[in-house]
Amino acid sequence: MRVLGISAYYHDSAAALIEDGRIVRAAQEERFTRKKHDASFPKNAIEFCTDGDYASIDSVAFYDKPFLKFERLLETYLAFAPRGFGSFRTSMPLWVGEKLFQKRNLIAGLRGLDDGKDWESILLFTEHHQSHAASAFFASPFERAAVLTLDGVGEWTTTSLAVGDGNILRFLRDIPFPHSLGLLYSAFTYYAGFKVNSGEYKLMGLAPYGEPRFAQQIREHLIDVKADGSFRLNMRYFDYCTGLKMINGRFERLFGQPARRSDEDLTQFHMDIAASVQQVLTDVLLKLTRSIARETKMRNLCLAGGVALNCVANGQILRDGQFENVWIQPAAGDAGGALGAALAAYYQHHGEPRAVSAHTMRGSYLGPAYEQTEIERRLRMAGARFTVCKSDDELLEKCSSSIAEGQAVGWFQGAMEFGPRALGARSILGDARSPGMQTTLNLKVKFRESFRPFAPSVLKERASQWFSLDTDSPYMLLVADVHPSKRREMSAAEQRLFGIEKLRVQRSSIPAVTHVDYSARVQTVDREANPLYHGLLSKFEEKTGCPVIVNTSFNVRGEPIVNTPEEAFRCFMGTEIEALAIGRCWLQKCDQDPALRSGEYQSAFVPD
Repeated sequence: MRVLGISAYYHDSAAALIEDGRIVRAAQEERFTRKKHDASFPKNAIEFCTDGDYASIDSVAFYDKPFLKFERLLETYLAFAPRGFGSFRTSMPLWVGEKLFQKRNLIAGLRGLDDGKDWESILLFTEHHQSHAASAFFASPFERAAVLTLDGVGEWTTTSLAVGDGNILRFLRDIPFPHSLGLLYSAFTYYAGFKVNSGEYKLMGLAPYGEPRFAQQIREHLIDVKADGSFRLNMRYFDYCTGLKMINGRFERLFGQPARRSDEDLTQFHMDIAASVQQVLTDVLLKLTRSIARETKMRNLCLAGGVALNCVANGQILRDGQFENVWIQPAAGDAGGALGAALAAYYQHHGEPRAVSAHTMRGSYLGPAYEQTEIERRLRMAGARFTVCKSDDELLEKCSSSIAEGQAVGWFQGAMEFGPRALGARSILGDARSPGMQTTLNLKVKFRESFRPFAPSVLKERASQWFSLDTDSPYMLLVADVHPSKRREMSAAEQRLFGIEKLRVQRSSIPAVTHVDYSARVQTVDREANPLYHGLLSKFEEKTGCPVIVNTSFNVRGEPIVNTPEEAFRCFMGTEIEALAIGRCWLQKCDQDPALRSGEYQSAFVPD
């Protein structure tokens, strides 16, 4: 049985294909259209997933129910009338003209792919949080688990608890809109001057520079949290129900400053705001997960939804020890809803049996891949100058040497990752030992804010020697501290530094991936899941004694991760990346035609 899952029309459209319970392919539409967070019908992603074979598709599952979402919109406006009239007047034409008839639009999009197939008879709709929960549990390595999903809002639900057992997913309770941890965090994202639905990870990265001095104000005025972790927001401070902004003037007066404009400097105030909401979010999640552990008696926990991408909170949940195992869906946001919809249709609608495996998610390497001959053809067409390595070992020798010499290396190998993280398939790599690598990558390669941290990739078998982590973290969704043995003690003067000044202090033997609080967002690399990338780390360790390298996504600020060899070459030529490995092709910047260099590459993309 072949089931196609689709998410679309809000943000991060995607498609996924399930075949007899096996995840075959999955990809986000943005990787094909080059439009970050593309919300359109995922025509390109569907074509990739199916190879154009639509006749064999048995079911199509969409990741939420538009009529329930429309119901929530209307009831919210009525509940807050007349204050919500401006927002109502703005959104109604879009809903009546497009979103209310998403089934019709979906069928039209599918017919554009194959007009001869009766798509309507095989089209299913799953609820939004059902899709999130299915993506977490059915892709996990657990036979039984508690399943917690958290995001901004689906149709009505913002937080849900379910229990998974075999091919059954049973929902126990939820928290409805407008009370939402995702929207609380997004409100502070907006207040700090970042874009909602894309800047939340910036707020998380900014938090370690600050002190949580506003946490008590948040608890007293904005959120009421019960002992079991259930919560309610004080809607007097928020405007997302009735207006066109996340917050109102009362929110701004509570903290004593207006919302930051995106072009204004970040100050210690904004860092403290970020630290405060991060602490509150983590505390609420710990209460929730402790309550869930007591209620369900489960030893395994699965997480999905946009809030599950908060790897700082995930690390705290793991260290709290209420669950023996925590598994987070790597495409935890709305893109992963496509996968969850397909899995929910396969197991819950069709009732198919489930075979549990540690490799169901296949390392999240589910996107397009290119054969060596095709890579060479495309690079020649792009005007690239390259040599072809005779073996993988030769390639790894060149790459590891370049990284050890302090170069930034583009790494394009195998199938593209599904989800927001680069996991060693579409990555930019650097030397974690270099004190200047973090600044160099941010300013000269990624063209992004200097405060942003970078993640380490580490050999799975060495992880516990370099980080305070005793479990796998293959999807870069857990934050752990750098191991005490690798840290450098700070002087009294260094400890007195504030804000961005902290960034200049070398804290460990791997400073490029050590955040200002000694933490790191760790990716453990398994030989079985990604043998070539594991081989690169091993070769680097042979040369340097260090099994850790910097791993950041292969793109610039505002650009989707590169998908094709041509896109990788253009990014290489438009940035200060010094070497590039695509398949067995090896490229060095000094060998390229200077006329192909693009000094305005980053301006082609809207900053996120």
